[in-house]
Amino acid sequence: MTTTPSSTDLVFRQALRDMLVLLGVLTVVGVLVGYLVDGLAGVWGALIGVGVALVFSGTTVISVQRTTRSAPTTMMAVILGAWLVKILVVIALLVALKPLDFYNPQVLAVVMLLGVIGSAVLDARAVSRGRVGYFEPAAGPGAAQSPSGNAGPGPDQAGS
Repeated sequence: MTTTPSSTDLVFRQALRDMLVLLGVLTVVGVLVGYLVDGLAGVWGALIGVGVALVFSGTTVISVQRTTRSAPTTMMAVILGAWLVKILVVIALLVALKPLDFYNPQVLAVVMLLGVIGSAVLDARAVSRGRVGYFEPAAGPGAAQSPSGNAGPGPDQAGS
């Protein structure tokens, strides 16, 4: 039995797809521009920048997608925890890379910022264009589901 994805699943899949396309294009353009700017060091800067953008943006989309059916406090705890971990990972990576000279730090910074900002814009676009209702109907025919997830009439329909 195959289940059809919910409208929120479709929104997050679109956001993930858009992010991967953006980062794929950014990889090709970043590597080319990085090579023209600083040779192999520019290529490494672009590749590291895309990797950081992927980790930074990808964890947000995936953590939200995985917790959409959780309680709001659980969802926020997971998102906040993922955000803190990825900030620490990015800072640790940048500190570890600082003394090394095999990459171009300017190319890394530009590619990373373009990836993270571009992904945020695409996420916002996916959410604003997504058609997500206030509730999803229950699987059974004619069964209504309230916003709280309980089958049956909502609070405003209890007296009807």
